[in-house]
Amino acid sequence: MKPVKRLPYGTSNFSNLIDGNFCYVDKTPFIEMLEQEPNSYQFFIRPRKFGKSLFFSTLSHYYDILQAHNFSKLFGGLYIGKHPTRKKNAYAVMEFNFSGIDTGSVERFETSFTQNVQRTVRIFLQKYVTVFPHAEELIRRIDDNREGIGSLRTAYAEANFAGIPIFVLIDEYDHFANDLIAMGVDDVYKKMVRANGIVRDFYETLKIGTSDAVDRIFITGISPVMIDDLTSGFNIAANLTPEKRYNNMLGFTREEADRLMTEAGVDPAYVTVDIAQYYDGYLFHEEATDRMYNPSMLLYFFYQIVVNQQVPKNIIDDNLKTDYGRLRRLTQNENNREMLLQIIKDDGIVTDIVTKFSIDNLYNDKYFVSLLFYMGLLTIEKPVLGKVRLCIPNYSVKTLYWEYILESIQADADFVINTGELDQTVAALALEGKAEPFVEYVCRNVFNKLSNRDLRQFDEKYIKIMLLACLFQSRVYVPVSEPETENGYVDIYLQRSPLLPEVKYEWIFEIKYLKTSDKNTEVRRKEAQQQLQRYTRSDRMKNRDDLKTAVILFIGKNKYEIFSKE
Repeated sequence: MKPVKRLPYGTSNFSNLIDGNFCYVDKTPFIEMLEQEPNSYQFFIRPRKFGKSLFFSTLSHYYDILQAHNFSKLFGGLYIGKHPTRKKNAYAVMEFNFSGIDTGSVERFETSFTQNVQRTVRIFLQKYVTVFPHAEELIRRIDDNREGIGSLRTAYAEANFAGIPIFVLIDEYDHFANDLIAMGVDDVYKKMVRANGIVRDFYETLKIGTSDAVDRIFITGISPVMIDDLTSGFNIAANLTPEKRYNNMLGFTREEADRLMTEAGVDPAYVTVDIAQYYDGYLFHEEATDRMYNPSMLLYFFYQIVVNQQVPKNIIDDNLKTDYGRLRRLTQNENNREMLLQIIKDDGIVTDIVTKFSIDNLYNDKYFVSLLFYMGLLTIEKPVLGKVRLCIPNYSVKTLYWEYILESIQADADFVINTGELDQTVAALALEGKAEPFVEYVCRNVFNKLSNRDLRQFDEKYIKIMLLACLFQSRVYVPVSEPETENGYVDIYLQRSPLLPEVKYEWIFEIKYLKTSDKNTEVRRKEAQQQLQRYTRSDRMKNRDDLKTAVILFIGKNKYEIFSKE
């Protein structure tokens, strides 16, 4: 039996991954591609938790002059080890990471950013003390004079003296910018990034280094929000983010996911959900052929199986909560909130993807939607007449939106859902085949609490979102919105949780809504019943004793009728 490898969940250091016998999805062919690009100053972004830091570490180890003696051990079994490029192990690598910057005020930001730059240069000189003859002396000088960003020029001079080119890697380039934007601290952002701000000074100094010392630059992050603001200060980098040829550089293809599963010894008997439905679906160019799995989401799922040897209790990674908080702050603006709600109701939007924008644009619909795309909260579904339709990529992200909606309503109306009572009504669905307790609970505890702003959106789609959000809270069912059958799309399908085989009944809900003034109740009821009959004749749904169906007809926000099949 072939020995299994360890799963690299939470591991982003390349050498630790290789030395520790972890699985590694070989992305090194892209190192060769990047080196062949005509512009050696490169910018590339992907959503959070998409493998950027690991790829960053892989580049560092591949190009570091101090790692030359480890080349065969680290890269011998990979594509790039068999096809080494001309510039392997040719650089002194300077690695910046701009997460953790203090954004509390202009003064604190400036101090924190300056210290980060100086500390990075200090580490760089210390690391190459064996090849930089004046490194120790320069470190003392930097410390004594507190050179800050000026320490970059000191590093340039020493690298030139030693005849060793510099490769600058910048991870989380936009971390502080995203924090400032999410917190609504636009004034700090503008003062630090624009005009004579400290961030602009850094990139201008970095650009100066490309005249002699800095041969290559690779910058990563999650959004292009600073590109426009930095244009005149740093206008030399090629944005490779939207290029079709780099669609697969981060994330896992289906083939890679299957291979990873085999290498890690993930027992397929415990994979009781459709992993493509949960973690796949990301497309970064409309003509690309492979949709990408979110690596962190998938590794989280596989890791639980390997460690516990059972069906995972939590199918969705709680780390997604970070994105929920950011989403909440971005939609404090009314226009963004309305746009987001429409996207959730329609499961997407047709738009252009903007490749660069300033903080001033974030309240413009097109720019806000593009930011959702870069954050991984939307992805490309298909091209549409010169534009693209963006959709919610997978079930995991859909649950993030549902929670956002429910939390938003509770915050606006100042009430809290009684989860104990909710769980009882879902238990009635699951064990007794009764839908009315759940519907009555949602009407009384959610619909009746809606603000006038929310009531403007009240329709079938909005109702469906509310029901899905409440059902997801209980974790008894895996609620699926509009699954396809050969006879059409079901409004809501309640699939039993893989952890709860004792759930007696699954459900199909067909949702209809009438305003209180509408007199077409009988017409809509018959229409919904006919739809249900078509769905239950499909191969997936027919002849099932464990399947219940219900037409739920909402009349206004206070009245409802349920017609269920016993």
